[in-house]
Amino acid sequence: MIPSCPTLTLISTHTISLLLVSVLLIQLWKIWRRPATVAHLPPGSCGLPLIGETLSFLAANNSSRGFYAFVQARRLRYGSCFKTSIFGKTHVFVSSTGAAKAVLGNDFVGFTKRYIRSIAELLGEQSLLCASVENHRHLRHSMSGLFNLETLMSSVRMFDGLTVEAMSKWKPGETVVVYKDALKITFRAICKMLMNLDREDELDEMQGGVFEVTEAMLAFPLKLPGTRFFRGLKARKRVMSKLREIIRLRREGIECHEDFLQSLLMKAECSSDDSLTDSQIQDNILTLIIAGQITTASAMTWMVKYLDENQEVQEKLRELHLRLACSSPKMSLGPEAFSEMPYGSKVSMHSIPWKKNP
Repeated sequence: MIPSCPTLTLISTHTISLLLVSVLLIQLWKIWRRPATVAHLPPGSCGLPLIGETLSFLAANNSSRGFYAFVQARRLRYGSCFKTSIFGKTHVFVSSTGAAKAVLGNDFVGFTKRYIRSIAELLGEQSLLCASVENHRHLRHSMSGLFNLETLMSSVRMFDGLTVEAMSKWKPGETVVVYKDALKITFRAICKMLMNLDREDELDEMQGGVFEVTEAMLAFPLKLPGTRFFRGLKARKRVMSKLREIIRLRREGIECHEDFLQSLLMKAECSSDDSLTDSQIQDNILTLIIAGQITTASAMTWMVKYLDENQEVQEKLRELHLRLACSSPKMSLGPEAFSEMPYGSKVSMHSIPWKKNP
């Protein structure tokens, strides 16, 4: 056995530290010396080396206003198009109507639509939001049946029933958190529509997991126990396990429902061109739940907010709808009902754009 030498150990430690510092300095020097390869870059700041503006972004996201505060501060300073650096990558934010049309209406011409890597880990590589160009068209075509008129009208009736049920539980004088109730309503409606999930215990378990995944989507992607991102990855595993169990019961014939999941499984059994694998089905059910829940609940909350701030509009809307309810007390929410609500439809549509500029 060779006795250890404190002097040699100290020298080795200093040598390793010096090497690590040297590597870091070289990388920083390369970053700062890297020539610009793209002309006419938008204005903005990429912040500190390596870190960028990630800390500012996360701080804003954890505030009461969310990441809108981060975007608005830079929009006021640099304009409707600016660059920044988040999670080690350079990002360009655009907020004009023309830019939104170019991005959302463009079919992968000139750029690729993908979320950041950490979101792909949470939603899944097969998610519609994270898929490659080739897979995106296939996924989009396979899931188009979810957005036909019959399905949409069925979901409207479901939302109506769930909203009435939630409001019936409000007590006089009680403070109501609209966004919280809106999330619960939209989550239950989406789960019912996608996979006929309506048992209270299963819904609570699923909602808890989905909530943790959602919270982790804009968290710093550290895979360390106790971090929000780590909890999100764990929650994704639980959600995927539940979805696999639901799919297994369907395939074995133990359960069968007329819903979106059943239609996807039937396509897979028939080996049709637009069939999806189980992995694709699971990732995209999670994606649809998160995307539908957050956007719909946010829209509902903003509509309530702006109705409260515009009392004249609120009174007119109430008067028209009470008149409609008295004339057709048994009318359900369907195409015929919407034709009688032109003013309500305009109020709903006008409240959505207001949300875009917090």
